[in-house]
Parts: sequence; C-alpha cells; structure tokens
Amino acid sequence: MMQEFKRLIRLHIRDNISIYTFTMVLIFIGIFFGAIIINSLGIDQKSDLNLYLNRFFGQVLSEPLTSSSDLFYQSFTHYLKYIGLIWILGVSVIGLPIILILIFLKGIVIGFTVGFLVSQMGFKGFLLSLVSVLPQNFILVPAFLIIGVAAISFSLRMIRMQLVKPEPFMPILTRYTVLIIVIIFMLIISSTIEAYISPFLMKTMISITS
Repeated sequence: MMQEFKRLIRLHIRDNISIYTFTMVLIFIGIFFGAIIINSLGIDQKSDLNLYLNRFFGQVLSEPLTSSSDLFYQSFTHYLKYIGLIWILGVSVIGLPIILILIFLKGIVIGFTVGFLVSQMGFKGFLLSLVSVLPQNFILVPAFLIIGVAAISFSLRMIRMQLVKPEPFMPILTRYTVLIIVIIFMLIISSTIEAYISPFLMKTMISITS
C-alpha cells in the first residue's frame, strides 16, 4: 500500500510539475514581499509592534499565554478552515484567482514575521524566527503547497472538461477529497509542533539571548 501511495504521489507531482513550480515561486515572492513591507511601515507603527513584541516575550518568560492544548486547538482549527476554504474554492472553479491570493498571503505572513523579528532584533530576531516560525512552517508550507496545487489542478481540469473533453466527475472529486485527509494529518503534526515544541524552543532561546 505504501508503494502505491508513493507511486500516486510521484504521478501527482509529475503531472502538475508546472503548477508546483509556479506556486512555489508565488510563495517565495510573497515571502520576499512580506519582508520588504517592514520598510514601508511608519515609525509609530514599528514602535507599536515593537512594544507588543517586547510584552509578548515578557509574558512568554513569565507564564504561558495559553495552555498547549488550547493553542493546538486554535492553531489546528485556523489552518483547517484555511485549507478547507482552498478546497471549496477549487471545487467552485471560479475561486481559482482567490486560491492564488491565499497562497500569496501565506508567503507574506511568513516574510513579514521573519522580517520584523530580524529588523527589530537583528541576529537574535533571526534565531527567534528559526525556533518560532520555521518548525511548524516546515510542514505547513508543503501542506498549503500541495492543497493549493491540487485545487488549481482540479479547477483547470473542470474547465477543460466543460470546454474540451468530458471526463467522469466523481473519480476526480474523490481523489481530490482524499488528498484533504493527507493534508489534515500534516496539519495535526504542524499544530502539535506549534503548540508543544515551538513555545518551549522560543522560551529557551529568549532565556539564552536575554
């Protein structure tokens, strides 16, 4: 069964390699754009964000902001809604442009977070971004990439079926839906890291670099 699963993954990547390439470029552009947004912020905006950041780190050192289980639930439900929205947009076909926007926004959020930490805290901010942003996004970004490509591919296939060559609808929809199950497992892992591992790593890093 594992061999069959690997074979399906290879076929999926091979059939959608151009969409994967485009989507990865879109995410990287979003990260870059998010990082340079920092330079457009006014002094007051940067000051307010820096004040919030210092308060946040102070609370991290003194006591947890919320329990790990609550943080896991909040993280998982947020990402699940985001992924679910992309899935629905893929089925609707007309949501194709919005899928691209959501993927781009994900890159902006990552780039802005890392860029702000580095701009305000220098090398210490870079280290903090490694332990607070990178761990969960190491799994989360591929999850968004996979479901984004699948949604785009599904939409394009539906358009092609309407305009060029009709195909059985249900097998395509079933494969597209089954992929969500794989993504949900990835979200569980990512949310677990974000709730139970990243806070510990962040607290340790703040303690060491303070």
